[in-house]
Amino acid sequence: MKKIERVKSQQDFQKIISSNQRINTDVYVIYFQKNDVDFPRYGIAASKKLGNAVIRVKIRRQVRAMIHQIKKNRLINKKDYIVIVKKTYLKNDYQTNLQVLDKMLKKAEENE
Repeated sequence: MKKIERVKSQQDFQKIISSNQRINTDVYVIYFQKNDVDFPRYGIAASKKLGNAVIRVKIRRQVRAMIHQIKKNRLINKKDYIVIVKKTYLKNDYQTNLQVLDKMLKKAEENE
């Protein structure tokens, strides 16, 4: 994922989360909001409850790879997405987490 496709600033995170459009499962919470640019942007958050810094960075890297894999398979709407990872992420394998994320992004695309 290119740097331009990432939501980085705290203000952008808060703006997207305050839009109150979200999808919730036991693995992720995805907040989304329509954006003004011609491509989707993603922000990934992993709380300290998941583990130390090494584990959180690994989780964010895996989620980034999942998003990249999903983007290769299909076109995604022009929205900003915030993916918040929950603790049950650690109990599942990569493929299960990928399938859950894919289903959630599809559902977020359908919502306007």
